[in-house]
Amino acid sequence: MLSPLPKVLHKLGGLSLVGHVVKAASAIDKSPILVVGHQAEEVMGNIEGVRFATQSPQLGTGHAVMMALPQIPNNDEPVLVLFGDTPLIKASTLHKLVAQLGEGRPLAVLAFESEHPGRYGRVVAEKDIIHDIVEAKDATDNQLAIRLCNAGVMAGTGAMFHRFIPQISNHNAAKEYYLTDLVAMVRGEGLDVAYSLAGEEEVAGVNSQFDLSEREAAYQKQQRRTLMDQGVQMPHPETVFLSHDTKLPAGSLVEAHCVLAPGVKAHGPVTIRAFSHLEGAELSEGCVVGPYARLRPGTILGPKVRIGNFVETKKTIVGEGSKINHLSYVGDASLGQYVNIGAGTITCNYDGYQKHQTSIGDGVFVGSDTLLVAPINIGKGSYTGSGSVLSDDVPEDSLALTRPARQIFEGWATRFRSKQKKG
Repeated sequence: MLSPLPKVLHKLGGLSLVGHVVKAASAIDKSPILVVGHQAEEVMGNIEGVRFATQSPQLGTGHAVMMALPQIPNNDEPVLVLFGDTPLIKASTLHKLVAQLGEGRPLAVLAFESEHPGRYGRVVAEKDIIHDIVEAKDATDNQLAIRLCNAGVMAGTGAMFHRFIPQISNHNAAKEYYLTDLVAMVRGEGLDVAYSLAGEEEVAGVNSQFDLSEREAAYQKQQRRTLMDQGVQMPHPETVFLSHDTKLPAGSLVEAHCVLAPGVKAHGPVTIRAFSHLEGAELSEGCVVGPYARLRPGTILGPKVRIGNFVETKKTIVGEGSKINHLSYVGDASLGQYVNIGAGTITCNYDGYQKHQTSIGDGVFVGSDTLLVAPINIGKGSYTGSGSVLSDDVPEDSLALTRPARQIFEGWATRFRSKQKKG
């Protein structure tokens, strides 16, 4: 990946590659085992809900399973072996693979068909039974013509892994322990090895930044289709970017060039207008956001709130029917119901060391170009005059003004220009 970040921690739809795999695996087993090696501490610090096994040094896929073997029950329950860099794998595919196990079939392999098999290992099979898996570099011309390829994912009984994993040798050019050796071992005992099919795109791995971009494109297409099939409108879906946890109900509209980063949830139909960026935000029914709006984490919008163009919010609760329509920053604040925030309003929440809160009551009208220096409380029903800088609390139903008295200096501009020309 040519990156300081471990490959499996690179993100797809806002979730790490291995996070996607863990999510799919957790549909089978709520506490999967994650085998870590390179940059193990960093990986372990970023993944929750798993047990860990350490592989050091890394001596192949079979060796990785060896390291996890003490945590695998030695019984007939199914065990899946997955890869941390195949983020598009589906739980439904894993269920189908496990279903291939049965009496006389202690091992099943996930396969896919490819128009251009290239370097993939070929699966030599008859009907639904595998005879062999041959690496491309070792394959004959007839075997290279096979389009059925090995995806690497396996399902087997715990007893099978306990029996055969310790027998895998590293007598090969790379001196590694290959998981695919299990096929010959199981077949050698007169037992069958089954397989199940997946789509090629679903089992594609990530080995470069370009690969990552291709998986991202496939994932986004899948996510958009899922939401649209659920009744979300996207007139230009190819320009909308979603996250693994994006929640939008039927009847919502997402216009062109929007980014919905992790943590965006809507509790009723909403409208997100073009060129808006949302992250960690919660929207109630009837909200309209954008165009050109940015909702940062901690933003909670009540019903029928309007957030307009070039508005940014952060850690802010906005009550029902309130409006922040133009060119404003509102952070670390709480707004009551039916508040109007005028254009150019800023909550001055940071003093260089700490963040401070702004509280705005129901029905407040904040005039354009108002600076609210936090901590400050604007009482319900009050007004602030345009161009005011307020640093003290405003009582309910009051008008707060801080404009200086008007002064006009007639002829000043003429004298100024004359002086500049002479100079």
